[in-house]
Amino acid sequence: MLARPVSRGRIIMGRLSKGADLLASLTQLCLNENVQLGVVRAIGAVTRARVGYYHQDRRTYSYLEFDGPHEIINLEGNISLKDGQPFVHAHIALMAEDGRMVGGHLAEGTEIFACEYVITELLPERNRTFERFFDEATGLYLWPLIKD
Repeated sequence: MLARPVSRGRIIMGRLSKGADLLASLTQLCLNENVQLGVVRAIGAVTRARVGYYHQDRRTYSYLEFDGPHEIINLEGNISLKDGQPFVHAHIALMAEDGRMVGGHLAEGTEIFACEYVITELLPERNRTFERFFDEATGLYLWPLIKD
């Protein structure tokens, strides 16, 4: 089990630009603000969405695309480092006009209509980082299990 104490840093709130890519915008924001560890939440709406589902047996993602407006019911995720750069890992729940819910792993290709976000920066103690590494057991890039 990985357990490292962290403390709360800055809380960054704002709005993302209409027409921009949601995942790319959140990632760029983290780069601009030098957020290397944190929690991200957002609400709003998208004009189209692209979400992923991880097939555990095949160790591959498949993606679904939803054209047309959807409300962002919830976007929840974390921020850590992957290959030394901020990496946003988020899941999103969306609702269509008819009330149908869809969601999954947020992927590039999700276009913002309106989006308000809150990022809570976290600061690890003793300058330790949360860096993602390839995990053989799952086929995913995850935080390591052992303390360094």
